[in-house]
Amino acid sequence: MHVIADLNVIPLGVGVSVSSYVAACERVIREAGLEHQLHAYGTNIEGEWDAVTAVVKRCHEVLHEMGAPRVNTSLKLGTRTDREQTMADRISKVEGLLRE
Repeated sequence: MHVIADLNVIPLGVGVSVSSYVAACERVIREAGLEHQLHAYGTNIEGEWDAVTAVVKRCHEVLHEMGAPRVNTSLKLGTRTDREQTMADRISKVEGLLRE
């Protein structure tokens, strides 16, 4: 099943700056070869359900390996059965409406 996810991973107990942890998760996503888009408060990811959820698990593993004692994740998942849709489709639809 194809899924579009909005992932926000927050390492706890590592201090104020978390950018190195965010970069580590981005590397995991890139290595998985999934379509993704970093944004200010997380990352949108699309792909097959099992591949996307495996990336979320791997992000947790990597952050714990980096020394984060706790990792908190917010995850929104969306699927459709009526038609195929990508992240780019969703964005272009709204941008088209804004041009009208």
